[in-house]
Amino acid sequence: MAPAGPPTPSAPPSAPPAPRAPAPGPSSARAPAPAASRPPGPTAPTAPTPPSPAPEPTPVPGAATRPARRPLHGDPPLRRVLRTLRTVLGSSAARGVADATATAEQVQQPVTTGRQIVVTSIRGGAGKTTVAALLSRTFVHYRHDPVLAMEADSALGTLPTRLGATSVRWTCADVAGLVTPSMRLTDITGYLVALDDRGWLLPGSRGDIGAPVDIPTYRTVVMALRRFFAVTVVDCETLPGEVARTALVTAHACVLVAPATVEGVASTATVLAWMSSLPKQVLRGTVVALTCSAPDQVLDVRRAERELREAGVEVVVIPYDRHLAAGGVISAPLLGAETQVAATRLAGIALDRAVGRGAGGEPAGRRTPVEQRGQARTEDRRP
Repeated sequence: MAPAGPPTPSAPPSAPPAPRAPAPGPSSARAPAPAASRPPGPTAPTAPTPPSPAPEPTPVPGAATRPARRPLHGDPPLRRVLRTLRTVLGSSAARGVADATATAEQVQQPVTTGRQIVVTSIRGGAGKTTVAALLSRTFVHYRHDPVLAMEADSALGTLPTRLGATSVRWTCADVAGLVTPSMRLTDITGYLVALDDRGWLLPGSRGDIGAPVDIPTYRTVVMALRRFFAVTVVDCETLPGEVARTALVTAHACVLVAPATVEGVASTATVLAWMSSLPKQVLRGTVVALTCSAPDQVLDVRRAERELREAGVEVVVIPYDRHLAAGGVISAPLLGAETQVAATRLAGIALDRAVGRGAGGEPAGRRTPVEQRGQARTEDRRP
């Protein structure tokens, strides 16, 4: 006697075989075949996903910590009231609007290819990350094309905290091993942190102590991402690190941050003398940012500006700001009026150097009309 065959597809495997199967019709339903016996077929196309396993999101240190009190405004209340009265009663309102318009046009100037602006410093604690965050927020505010803030500093960097990121997943080292020439902007942004102000962030670490970004990683990430973003602000390590020295030569412009102290100005002059031995475009594309960390500045900042300008670089003073001094997330509405003007002016000059006007397009030392008006106002205020 021959053994019984497997159940027919017209009934579930658990049902006994029927002597006669009903004729197929609209009301008859066939039981689904087991998953193992289904023939393979075409599947719907899926969006590109990050390779597995993906790292888990890591909270940014200090992001969930609420300040003990409400964040301070950069300007004290009395200063804001006096500035409002001077604007209403004085005659400098028209000149201020004209200068602000000219500076905004400088920040908004078109670029043919992605421009990379490196922010470095002569020592730690000079305000390098704060200046990088200010530049990033300024470019995002004035420009309508993509802007990237990239952290190429050692571990435990604070750029994600200053820009308001709550968690990070992918780092520079991760992206360096994932990018391919066929990727599009929509693919790249899946590995970045989307900021609240439309900007993008690529952290250097997940907040733990690890190996810093090395030169091969830096070169790979910069060359791969440059074509996707109009402006890339790189928070680089301090000099004379190897990545910082590589960034100086490969970047379109450099912002050298130094404290507005006697030692800071002297060290900056030494660094500028060393940079004069590098290719000419390095020094011509450099802007010095002097940061004031105290409300009562002892140093004669105007005299320091004149001394540093003798090296052929432009100098921008970032005044003391209570909101910046408190740390944490930088909120543009809480910045002092002078800080906003200085940050916009710094962004305009740095981008002007990056597009080539100060890095070979014009002789070193020649200033744009915005810079000339700023210098004239400085001389008018000088006793």
